[in-house]
Amino acid sequence: MTVDDVCAEAGLSKGAFYSHFASKRELLDALVDDDASAVSEVMEDLEAQSLGGPERLRRLTRMMLDRAGDASRIQVRADLWAAALTEPAIRERLNTEVDARRRVIRRWVQEAIAGGEMVDLPANALASILLALNDGLMLHRTLGESGFRWANISRALDALLAGITTA
Repeated sequence: MTVDDVCAEAGLSKGAFYSHFASKRELLDALVDDDASAVSEVMEDLEAQSLGGPERLRRLTRMMLDRAGDASRIQVRADLWAAALTEPAIRERLNTEVDARRRVIRRWVQEAIAGGEMVDLPANALASILLALNDGLMLHRTLGESGFRWANISRALDALLAGITTA
């Protein structure tokens, strides 16, 4: 992704771009911030609700699927991941955000296991799987929607989560 690509996609001149951002890196930082803020808000909302661990995870996965259904968000996420390959600062920012999400999900899983709601399993591994699944589904969406139906993906995730609950 280049500044020219961004300007062409947004229908802006380079001057308009640079009136908002000093560099492509500043744009990428803003995109990371926007994505992190949106996900953090949802996770904080889920945390504030009186939900069991499995239901909290179910709602989180639905939110992730909803976000994966937004073509512009998919493009942004793909661009961020591509930038992470060549720009260490962006990679570090993404790593920090993903790690923060993983810690929260891991804690939710640990609490659910301790409360007898879920089978004993590696909490960090499940958190990593859920996060990677989200990114993978978003990237697969760029290949076209014919490969799967979002409603079926949601049903499959619900079944997977039901398989690790004790109730």
